[in-house]
Amino acid sequence: MLSSLSDLELSSNNLIGPIPTFIGNLSKLTNLYLDKNQLSDGIPPFLGNLSNLTILHLDENQLLGPIPQELGMLSSLSRLKLSLNNLIGVIPTSLGNLSSLTILHLDQNQLSGSIPQELGMIASLSILDLSSNNLTSTIPTSFENLAKLTTLKLFMNKLSGPILFEMNNLTQLKNLALSNNQLTGHLPENVCANGLLENFTANDNHFNGPIPKSLRNCSSLVRVRLQANQLTGNIGESFGVYPRLVYMELSYNKFFGELSTNWGQCQNLTSLKISNNDISGRISPKLGEATQLHVLNLSSNKLDGEIPKELGKLMLLVDLYLDNNKLSGHIPYNFGMLSNLERLNLAKNSLSGLIPELGNCKKLWVLNLSDNHLRKCIPLQIGNLQFLQYLDLSQNFLMGEIPQQLGNLKTLEILNLSHNVLYGFIPSSFDQMLSLTSIDLSYNQLGGPIPNTKAFHEAPVEAFRNNKDLCGNAIGLKACPSTSNHNPYVKKWTKVMELVLVLSGVVYLIFIVVGITSSFHSRRAKIENKPKEAEHQNMFAVWSYDGKMVYQSIIEATEDFDDKHCIGVGGYGIVYKAELPTGQVVAVKKFHPLSEDNGANLKAFTSEILSLTEMRHRNIVKLHGFCSHPRHLLLVYEFLEGGSLEKILNNDELAVDFDWVKRVNVIKGMARAISYMHHDCSSPIIHRDISSKNVLLDSEYEAHVSDFGTTRILSFNTSYWTSFAGSFGYTAPEHAYTMKVSEKCDVYSFGVVTLEVIMGKHPSDLISSFQSSPFASLAHDVLLEDVLDQGLAPPTNRVAEKVVLLAKIALACLNTIPKSRPTMEQVYHKLSNWKFSLPKPLHMITLRELVDLCNMN
Repeated sequence: MLSSLSDLELSSNNLIGPIPTFIGNLSKLTNLYLDKNQLSDGIPPFLGNLSNLTILHLDENQLLGPIPQELGMLSSLSRLKLSLNNLIGVIPTSLGNLSSLTILHLDQNQLSGSIPQELGMIASLSILDLSSNNLTSTIPTSFENLAKLTTLKLFMNKLSGPILFEMNNLTQLKNLALSNNQLTGHLPENVCANGLLENFTANDNHFNGPIPKSLRNCSSLVRVRLQANQLTGNIGESFGVYPRLVYMELSYNKFFGELSTNWGQCQNLTSLKISNNDISGRISPKLGEATQLHVLNLSSNKLDGEIPKELGKLMLLVDLYLDNNKLSGHIPYNFGMLSNLERLNLAKNSLSGLIPELGNCKKLWVLNLSDNHLRKCIPLQIGNLQFLQYLDLSQNFLMGEIPQQLGNLKTLEILNLSHNVLYGFIPSSFDQMLSLTSIDLSYNQLGGPIPNTKAFHEAPVEAFRNNKDLCGNAIGLKACPSTSNHNPYVKKWTKVMELVLVLSGVVYLIFIVVGITSSFHSRRAKIENKPKEAEHQNMFAVWSYDGKMVYQSIIEATEDFDDKHCIGVGGYGIVYKAELPTGQVVAVKKFHPLSEDNGANLKAFTSEILSLTEMRHRNIVKLHGFCSHPRHLLLVYEFLEGGSLEKILNNDELAVDFDWVKRVNVIKGMARAISYMHHDCSSPIIHRDISSKNVLLDSEYEAHVSDFGTTRILSFNTSYWTSFAGSFGYTAPEHAYTMKVSEKCDVYSFGVVTLEVIMGKHPSDLISSFQSSPFASLAHDVLLEDVLDQGLAPPTNRVAEKVVLLAKIALACLNTIPKSRPTMEQVYHKLSNWKFSLPKPLHMITLRELVDLCNMN
């Protein structure tokens, strides 16, 4: 019966093993779909006997070895897809015999060698995709013959040399992707002679010379990426008006001349990037007519004159970079109306006058106005920018006192006010800026005590240099007067010690209870085993409340907490690696000196003990013990060799070894831990600071959630209103706006970390573009593959399915409506039951499709 079979469609199943030999006997077969399975071994040569075959789809499997020459015998074949496998070797020249072929996909394999000239003889080809392989040599001149070609993708290979044809015959070409190769020479002059070209990417090559003249009148263009080449020419004469253009990137080239007024007529343009060139002249006011602009980057050029106030009409603008130019005059006052603005960088210009009122720029994360000639006072309204993370006003002529209102910037991490004419005291409100990690107040006329925060205490001496009379607990500063009459920042120490004693008593009682419950087991273990040997194996088995013996061992092991033993710095303390006399290696968190205002560090100390004694889980860091010593508050944990997730992702060498399988497992481990906290403890525990720095990895890349100093244990399954806690960039919107905290805050943070893991970097740009315009955002149409970590080869087969599922889950977790986010129990269930298949090949999936699929029920 099977001998007469004409169509065999078995795609998107779980088929494994080699392709069965019986298929070679189906002589009447015309369509064979075996894609999206787990087929392995090689492509069998007997498929070349199926002379009636018109469609052969073997893509998205685990096929190995070379492409057999016998496939060139399928003279009736119109579609051949072998992408997303593990094929090696060269592309067979015999494929040039497939005279009826219209679609050929060999992308995302490990093919090597040169592209056969014979492929250029397949006159019927419409789509040719050879991207993401290891192909070398030049682009065949025979490609000039592919007159019906609409899509040619050669990106992510090792192709070199010039393009030795002008594409005169490629009159149907719509998509040309040449990026990430080593191509040289000029871009093809007639690349858009047909007037149909929509997508043209040639970035990250060595192209030189001018922009092809055919591009000037190519009104069909939608997306162009030519950055990171050596292209030259007059920027004002090279480009025309593009009514469909959405994205244009020309950065890191050698363009000169002045910006054309034509850009303002590109009514659909959302991103214009022409940084790091030699463009001069003024910014045209006409650019303000490109009302869909989200990103404008003209930095590192030679632009002069004033910034046109018309740019203040670009109400959708998210990123504006005009830094490192020669701009002068005032900053337009209406920039304060750009309510979607998140990053504003005008540094290294000659701007003068006042800093405009920016209080309506509620979403601003980065504000850099440094190295200009700005005068007068720092505007009070900057203190209203609640999401500001980076503030640099250095090297100006700002004068007066630092506004108390700057202390309202609870999420600020980097503050630079150096090289101005500021005087008076540092505001007492700065004591509340616990997120600060870097400060520079040098070269001003400031005096009095520095704030009592980690960032100020640990700042280098250069951060305070050349001021009037600063004092406090920091390198290079003299001590402040010790009496409260002379120092408004000093509180009565006795009150703090009373708080220490009360909370220490509570912690002591907790450990007594824990000790009683484990006493019987401990004693029996000591009887059955050798007591002294057990003591030496784990000193913490006999660690008393004040921990005198262990405390002294820790002091010796860390050389009194010398910086060389430091392995991390957190919001409440510093973590050291300590090797004890027994050989046991532990991590020791030494809390910062107690806050004299509210005992915040002591609360974090007790909160962490309360939480970790409530929990026992393989993916939660293990607490060995604690010590409330008169000098220090210490927590001692198991030492995890892998370090933090943040450290691995920010280290190129470590990130390469952190492959897709490991990343999937780390995210699954995180989900398991948070689900346990929310749903399996006697009372739900909310972490409140899930971030990549608080996920630690062991030598096997097993994830362990850490740092429980900001946790909340819920009495009921409800939400709390609390002071702000968490790490900037990971906090749920409702917590940042309303200080309302629930389990859904951890879910949001989990979504951010998940995206960070699969993207290889913090997803701030992606999240902001989604939340700024949820339905019309350009980010929705970005291919998922383009946002995945480019330092790794794209995932394939089942791993690709898992990565897509992770992206889908992450986007669901980032829903701005807390009730619409999944629970961590649902998330972990999804990750534990991989019942998910790709809706289409990875390279075709957009973020919009994943958002549409974000139903976790």
